[in-house]
Amino acid sequence: MAGTSAKPRVKSASKEALSAARSPAKVALDEGATVQRDEIVNMIGPKIAALRKAQGLSLQQLANSSDVSAAAIHKIERSGMVPTVTTLLKIAGALGVPVGYFVAEEGPHPESVHFTKASTGRAVFTPHEGLALTGISGSYRQFQAAAAVATMSPGADSGAKLLKHPGEELVFVLSGRVHFSVGEQEFPMGPGDSLHFNGDVPHHWSNQSKKPADLLWVALRNG
Repeated sequence: MAGTSAKPRVKSASKEALSAARSPAKVALDEGATVQRDEIVNMIGPKIAALRKAQGLSLQQLANSSDVSAAAIHKIERSGMVPTVTTLLKIAGALGVPVGYFVAEEGPHPESVHFTKASTGRAVFTPHEGLALTGISGSYRQFQAAAAVATMSPGADSGAKLLKHPGEELVFVLSGRVHFSVGEQEFPMGPGDSLHFNGDVPHHWSNQSKKPADLLWVALRNG
């Protein structure tokens, strides 16, 4: 009776072998992606610091307007802490830029002309409930002004704490009715009305009507 032939044993691939089987191109891509991610994260703090100083804001002023502690902002600016998405949203809103500004790769050339086609304006984060902003201006890195079309819902307001910051604001009412308080002055506003004021004067805004209001809102920073 003939003996059965033994089947060859197949050894399972070790982790080392699998790792070695990875192509050099794939390894290089993975390493490159990691380096790129780290570079973007490491630039968040310096970008916040540069924009804060360009707008003439102290750490405490940015802390007051963003509801993020001055100590935390200082740590983030020095790359000693990576901010959470919520914290970054608050800081971006206080500085008047989209959160993507802090995580976008630097372009090779600064933007000198910006065109916004109808219905392509980007949503701009704001910490105020009932206020929706659609940006219509270029990067705050390159220009002295940031503009948005704002929709203020009925009952919306800027909160119990008066707003105060460097720079200027210019507001033009497109439709509806809103109310602004600037210093000791009160300004009930309707379609066609405009208001231009220094941001370092304590101010407050609200929509006390039962209908939404649309405004053109421009923020002018200190040069």
